[in-house]
This record gives sequence, C-alpha cells and structure tokens, in this order.
Amino acid sequence: MSTPNLSVSVLTLAILHAFAAPAFAANDAAETADPQAQSMAEVVVTASKAPAAKRASVGGFSDAPLLQTPASVTVISQKDMQDLQIRNLSDAVKLDASINDAYNAVGYAEQFSIRGFKLDNNSSYRKDGVAIPGDTQIPLENKERIEVLKGLAGLQAGVAAPGGVIDFIVKRPTAAPLRSVTVETRERGTLYGAVDLGGRLEDTRFGYRVNVATERLRSYIKGADGNRKFISGAFDWQISPQALLQIDADYQDKAQATAPGFQLLNNTTLPTGISADAMLNLQPWTRPVETVTSNIGLRFQYAFNDDWRATLSANQHSFKRDDYTAFPYGCSGQELYPGFCGNGDYDVYDYRSLGETKKPLSAQAMIQGKFATGPLRHEFTAGVSTFRRKDRAGLYVYDWAGVSNIYHPQIVDMSTGVQGPVRLVRKDTENSVFVQDIVSLAPNWKLHGGLRHIDVDGYQYVLKADKEIRAKHDFLLPNVSLVYTPLDNISVYAAYSQGMEHGGTADRKAMNANEELTPSRSKQIELGAKMDVTPDFMVAASLFQIRKGLEFQNAAGYFVREGQAQHRGLELSAQGKASSNLSLGASVTALNSQQSGTGNAALDGKRVPNVPAFKAAVHADYAVQQVAGLSVNGSWEFASKKAFEYNNTTFVPSYNVFNLGAAWATRIAGTHAVLRASVNNVADKFYWRDVTPESDGYLYPGASRTFKVSAQFDF
Repeated sequence: MSTPNLSVSVLTLAILHAFAAPAFAANDAAETADPQAQSMAEVVVTASKAPAAKRASVGGFSDAPLLQTPASVTVISQKDMQDLQIRNLSDAVKLDASINDAYNAVGYAEQFSIRGFKLDNNSSYRKDGVAIPGDTQIPLENKERIEVLKGLAGLQAGVAAPGGVIDFIVKRPTAAPLRSVTVETRERGTLYGAVDLGGRLEDTRFGYRVNVATERLRSYIKGADGNRKFISGAFDWQISPQALLQIDADYQDKAQATAPGFQLLNNTTLPTGISADAMLNLQPWTRPVETVTSNIGLRFQYAFNDDWRATLSANQHSFKRDDYTAFPYGCSGQELYPGFCGNGDYDVYDYRSLGETKKPLSAQAMIQGKFATGPLRHEFTAGVSTFRRKDRAGLYVYDWAGVSNIYHPQIVDMSTGVQGPVRLVRKDTENSVFVQDIVSLAPNWKLHGGLRHIDVDGYQYVLKADKEIRAKHDFLLPNVSLVYTPLDNISVYAAYSQGMEHGGTADRKAMNANEELTPSRSKQIELGAKMDVTPDFMVAASLFQIRKGLEFQNAAGYFVREGQAQHRGLELSAQGKASSNLSLGASVTALNSQQSGTGNAALDGKRVPNVPAFKAAVHADYAVQQVAGLSVNGSWEFASKKAFEYNNTTFVPSYNVFNLGAAWATRIAGTHAVLRASVNNVADKFYWRDVTPESDGYLYPGASRTFKVSAQFDF
C-alpha cells in the first residue's frame, strides 16, 4: 500500500519543478520555434472559454468533424473536466444520458453500460485508439479528452461490446510553455493535488508533457478510504517535416477499500432505513484493493505527401491487483441465496484473490490517402492490428466467515482459507485486417464503406472446474453508412453495422463458474441528424436499434446465451456556447429494451435490468457579466425507474439529482488562478444509482451531498 508521505513528496517536487521553466525551455525559444514543428504539437490553454470539442477520432480512423461523422459521439474535453472538478470516469460519464453504471462499486473497477449494454473491461476501453483493460480507475490527469462512440464499433475497434467504446486521448507536448497546478479538498477529507507541465526544449524538434498527481481518498461511504499516486510523461520528436515520433508512459498505484452493494430483504423488498454512506466491507481484517497499472505507448506518423500518410501505434499495458473483500451475500438463517434476511442480517464471505495480472499488448499499422477515380473522390484507409493478452490468477478464497447486519454491523473472524497458486488462466491472440473507403458521390453525398476481418485464437483455464478450453473463431464485420449534407452546417445519415464481442464470463456462484461463453455477433441500424446551430453550438439526434444474444444465469444455475436482447432508442443532445455568456450541455436518452426467445415466460418481453427507459442530463455554465471572472453552474440528472432482475419483479424508483457550483478566474500575486467550489446532490437525496443483476444482484446507493473546493494556478 502506498504511503501519503511519499505521495506528498512526489507532488512537492513536481510543484517546485513547475517554476523551473528555464531548465526545460525558454519562452523566447518557444516563440521562435519552427512553424512546422509547432503545427505538429497540440496547444493547450487551461481555463480558457473555448467552445465544445467539434472533432473526434473515435468514430473512424482519423480525427474528423463530428458534423461529418455518421455515428453518435460524445467528447468530454479537458476544460470540461477541470471546470466540473471531474477526477474519475464515473463523474465524467454523468454528462451523457446514454451511459449508466453497471456493477460500479466504489473503490473497484469503474464499470459502465452504453445504450443498455455493459462494456467489456478487456476490449471496450481505448488509449489513443488501441485497446487497454478497464479493470481499475483509469487516470484522467494525462488525458486531453474522453471520446465516447455510442453503438457498435466493429469496424473501428474490432472486438468490443455492442454499447460502444470509450477512448482516452493522451495529452501531448504544447507549443508554448505550460505550468499548471491544481489542488482540491472535499468535505470528507479527500485531498488532491496535480501538476501539468508542457513545452518544447531549446531544440524545438523535441517536446514534453509531464503530469503528476497524488490523492488521499475519503469516499462518501465511510471506510472506503485509500490513496492514489500517478505520474506520466509524453514526448515528441519531430524527426523531419514528414516524420513525427511520439512516446508516452504512465504509472498509477492505487489502494482503496471497496464498498459492496446491498441485496433485497427476504429477496423481495428494497432495503429501507439505510444511509448512502453505509459500508458493508468493514471488518478488522478488511484491506484495501491494491492495484498497480502502467502503460508504455508509441506512435510514429509519416506523411509521404499532402494526400498520403502512414501511422504505426502500439501500447503495452501492465496490471496487477490484490483483491480483498468482506463480501456480503445471502442469508443462511432463512436459507436465502441471494437475499438478505428480513431483519437485515447477511452472510459475510472472506474473498481474496491475490496476484492477479494482465499484460495485454496492442498494435496497429495503417495507411491513409486521398485519390480520385473519375468524378469520385476517395478517402481511403487500410490497416492491420493485433491484440495479445495474457492473464494470470489463482483459485481465489471465497469462504463463509460469519453473519453481520446492515443496521447493526457485527465483527466476524477471517477465514483460514488459502488461495491456490497463480497460473496462466487466459491467453488470447486477436489479429485483424480492415479497410474503409469514404466516397464523395456528389457535393452533398458521401458513402462510407468498411470491412474488418478478425481471427481470435483463445485459451482459457477455468479455475473452479480445473479444465482448459481452447477455441478459434473468425468474424467478418461490415459497416456502411450514407451521409447527406443539404447545408454546410447540417448533416443527415443512415448507417448499418455489425460487431463482435467476447462472450460473458459466468459468475463464481454459477454451475459453470468462471467459464466464458463463445464470442457473439451483434447488429445495429442507426439514423441520425446533426446541426451546427452556430460555429460554437451543435445539436444532434439519433434513432437506433441493436440486437444481440441475451446472456444470463438460468433457473438451473448455468450462465447461458439464449434468446435475444433488442434495444431501440432515441438520443438527443446539445452542446456548446448557446450565447456569449451561457455554455450548455444537454443529453436525453429514451430506451426501449426487451428480452425475447429465452424459452422462459417469466423473462420474455421483459426489460433489460439496470437501464432506465428515460434519462436526462443537463449542465449549464453562466458567466456573470457584473463580476469579472465569475461564473456559476448547475446540473440536473434524471433517471426513470429501473428493473433489478431479469424477470422485472423489483423496480427501483426514479430519481432527480441537482448540483451547483461556481468558479472565479482572477490573479493572485500576479499568477493566473481559477478558484472553484461545488456541492453535488444539493438536496441530499437517497437514490439507487446502480442495481446490477450480476453476482445474483446488488444495489448501490448514489453519493450523498458532497462539498468540494479547488484552486488551479497557471504560471
């Protein structure tokens, strides 16, 4: 477990380093930098009033205007994250109504669903376009923006859940010197500090970006405490006017006690009379979940001429976790499995899984160019990619330890169980070849056509059953869309796509525990329209239908894929500067999710659990003209009721959550500063934010009212 003293020391050194600008580059050197080199670097102006992001790469294979992208894409910028004091992905995705928590326990891996489909921790998260696992909190300090592609990503990403992918775009060296320090505190004792340094060396062909952060974590859930340390570096070398080499690396050490959820009382009734800060994983032998992750990334770009270029990118990820939990499940006194006793009693299990590791390697090479065949203009992409995964783990301890109570916690003894030896449990090799052509049929019409072929060679060792499974699969995934642009600021599109995802993994209590189902295909139809109302304000709408095989634990206790999940929905969004003083972000999703063909009358025709039929998220920021530098903001999140089980026996109520904040940009001792304060869940409303059916079902309360203040200094 990392120590706060070391964290503070690292941050202190980084802050001192922020004032040592001459050691890296002089301002004069930056001002006289070669124009070609400056154009290759990204200029970041913190605390600016820049409009909402208008471009993204997650919808295809290169950075493109959102208006011309035939897909539903959300971009959360660095400015959004700073202005809203966002420090983790769970807070960031609240800006999009199509994204929901999905078994997202505080202190553990952040897990989400998009358009009602849960993301795959091994394939649905990307770093600069290449796959990384999402098995822990992905740090945001070195991210320039978060791009979310909603819907199938078979062409763009290959193997991925049908809900979509989340791509984290890494901060790159700045053209001008950047020295920024942020400090924050929250009412329950969380302390946070971060440093962001960027610029170019005296030889302006070389640039750097360094981010350092440390955090003492004090969750809204009492006892879910911990700490986090993070450091990263990104470096550019402009080898020639045509060639750019980018290298980045990051390291994070996080230790935090995880907070399990609740189960139904008598397996029929929602728990009442409990607090959102109640901690069920609170025993004398409870330890934090300790996770260490790192990335080493490389990207090489070469421009043959103005029309043709090649890109090679790769990333090596490393993940190690020691998982400890006093896990609540069932009621032996009433022989309920699952479900807590009517009086709040629940069984406590000693869960330990130590030495888990993952070391995936992702790489991609592609060539892109523009050419004409007669009157037709082509934007062509072709490439190959590979993903190699090796997971190691041991047969975990999951032993009954005693009985506690949600109202009156009891101390129980730790079990004497011993974990089995760590060994290789998963080895996958995924190889893809892909091609895409965007053809300009006429001045207002573009046809997007693409195809990806995937070969998967997989090995799995099922710990609980002590057996090996080897399988090979291949998929051909088409993607076609038509874009019509009647005016320069309006586009309409229709798209059809197919995707592939790994099969789900059976829970440890299933009859086929830890066994993964075979990969499956999904299909999507989408219609959409986008409009730049002004250069700084965009509105969009999309209609979609996604179909895939339904995976669930059947009445016999086996995790199976039977029948179909069909999700039909409408998404509406608006983002940008609605006026000179008002910035607005609004997102609305209406979703009809339905199960069919399961062979079980209790399931057919029912809604998919843990997904509201209607959700809205609105954020507004208003610059107060009467007070220079002052802005006020507020946000509202609404979710309609959600089903808890696949048979829809229990629903949790709808909820509204309101947040308020303010920011003041000023100068302190000649230094530009932004002071921010906010209060989340102003009304201190109790609500169920996540009601996952996984692991036989758990309910997680949303955060209670929380105050936080921060200060950002730009030197």
